Amino acid sequence: MLTLVITIIIIALIFDFLNGFHDSANSIATVVSTRVLTPRKAVMFAAFFNLIAAFMFDVHIAKTIGKGLVDLQAVNEYVIMSGLLGAIVWNLITWYYGLPSSSSHALMGGYAGAAIAKAGVGSILVSGWVPTIIFIVMAPLMGMLMGFFLMLALAWIFHDRSSTRVNSTFRKLQLVSAAAYSLGHGTNDAQKTMGVITGLLVTAGILTTFEVPFWVVLISHFAIAMGTLFGGWRIVKTMGQKITKLKPSDGFCAETAGAITLLVTAFGGISVSTTHTITGAIMGVGATKRLSAVRWGVAGNIVVAWILTIPASALVGAVCYWSISAMVGQ
Repeated sequence: MLTLVITIIIIALIFDFLNGFHDSANSIATVVSTRVLTPRKAVMFAAFFNLIAAFMFDVHIAKTIGKGLVDLQAVNEYVIMSGLLGAIVWNLITWYYGLPSSSSHALMGGYAGAAIAKAGVGSILVSGWVPTIIFIVMAPLMGMLMGFFLMLALAWIFHDRSSTRVNSTFRKLQLVSAAAYSLGHGTNDAQKTMGVITGLLVTAGILTTFEVPFWVVLISHFAIAMGTLFGGWRIVKTMGQKITKLKPSDGFCAETAGAITLLVTAFGGISVSTTHTITGAIMGVGATKRLSAVRWGVAGNIVVAWILTIPASALVGAVCYWSISAMVGQ
């Protein structure tokens, strides 16, 4: 049993690493595309703030993921393993095609699909899924609206200053907004892995109550920071260049809008997609110039990936559970 638990924890940390690798674009695309930081410095910068988020926030999201989506009494270790594998497979597929889909929703979909494969639809806690489903729409909308209005406010405040001076100022301020966004990204996404590992420990009888141990917090943040450090450059190109062209002031508004959304939802224990959030913010900033400044065709492809993520990863998670069950004789 202990060997199985350790194996699943390693798989969870691999997912966490891939989450950081896949979602590094969320933290660094804007500072790279505006040339505020080189790609190498940007990933180091983002990874640092992903890591120190471990010491700054509570674990509300971990509790939502770990015990709020699926009835722990209805699952076993193989369900958790299968959910993680489903998420990893979908992440790799979307990474290969350069689509910024949600690692968070891939994990949730994979976990739900594996649980349904074992225990049926009754294992799903509907009340825990309602905020998640709502915020599939709300998170990018919040990011878009805040990015749009922040950009309008800055355009009005700095309308009588030269673009050179404005961009010089926001090259410095963008470091602050990128740091805030990386903190939000770290606490939001690392907590999902914490929730899965803690749920595993409860299921295996190692923990009697769902309380996230600090060592789980540390290894989860370390894994996502290392993933961010290695970076997912295919998605950086999509996020930073293909949706709309960005200047330092644009990047500042997009990152600030994204950071506010992530931190507010993290304190509320609502699991949201960092990918959805920053994409919406970038689109909102681009739309202030003119609607044609946003490449809506690319944005449309991204939305399709969003819609597909939960059902696709759920299907993969279910297939993984059926396969593993057949091999171990469950």
